[in-house]
Amino acid sequence: MRATRPAPALVAGNVYDKYGTRNPIARRLQNGFERDMFGLLAGLGPLSSVLEVGCGEGHMTARLARFFPAATVVGRDLSPAIVAEARARHPELRFETQSVYDTAARGERFDLVVACEVLEHVDDPARALAAIAAATRFAFVSVPREPLWRLLNLARGRYLARLGDTPGHVQHWSRGALLALLATRLEVCAVRTPLPWIQALGRVRG
Repeated sequence: MRATRPAPALVAGNVYDKYGTRNPIARRLQNGFERDMFGLLAGLGPLSSVLEVGCGEGHMTARLARFFPAATVVGRDLSPAIVAEARARHPELRFETQSVYDTAARGERFDLVVACEVLEHVDDPARALAAIAAATRFAFVSVPREPLWRLLNLARGRYLARLGDTPGHVQHWSRGALLALLATRLEVCAVRTPLPWIQALGRVRG
């Protein structure tokens, strides 16, 4: 009998409410993230459908729905418990349970797929990106920028035994490494580096 390859894993990380934090530094960083993100997305014009993969409790999904009011906006996450939390927090929105690896499994197509801080949690980012690209025209991806992310963790005294490595991060992305991966499926249109992240917006190739 031929052995089957185990399914690629998605690794849950630590939980930090970056959207609801009252820490002024964290709030300023998050504001910078959102300013650059929506600055990039504004260039796409009106959209009819948007999917957020790895949506967590749905905070960014809700922001996307407000930014694209004419679009059908869907949030998906691997965890049924997290999806239930998202539905409770944002009952007006649609949330579903699905792995990022299965993004294209239903044959759906979206104008835009958003993956905020997802690719650092998957053991097969190339497969995750392929699934995203098969389901959309445009993709927005953000990841923590390394090694800056770990250095900032050390500076604030976090995860010292792990040398600043956030629990659940199994990939560590520099700007060059992320762009090299994205270029396999996307024509990268724009890149932003709001401290301490990397953001990229790309059009799916051919």
